[in-house]
Amino acid sequence: MLSNIGVPGLILILVIALVIFGPKKLPEIGRAFGETLREFKKSTKGLRDEVLEELDENKEARKS
Repeated sequence: MLSNIGVPGLILILVIALVIFGPKKLPEIGRAFGETLREFKKSTKGLRDEVLEELDENKEARKS
């Protein structure tokens, strides 16, 4: 979805965001978005690890 935006589209989005939110608020929004993305990645990694651990336990149980 985001791969179709391209550089001109990304620049346009950033300019619109700058006009709407202003130069003082934009870094705060970017920081909050980055923290949210980091937390999402951490939680999905934890979920993935749990699922893989469960699959490994099931494989070992089947072998026994």
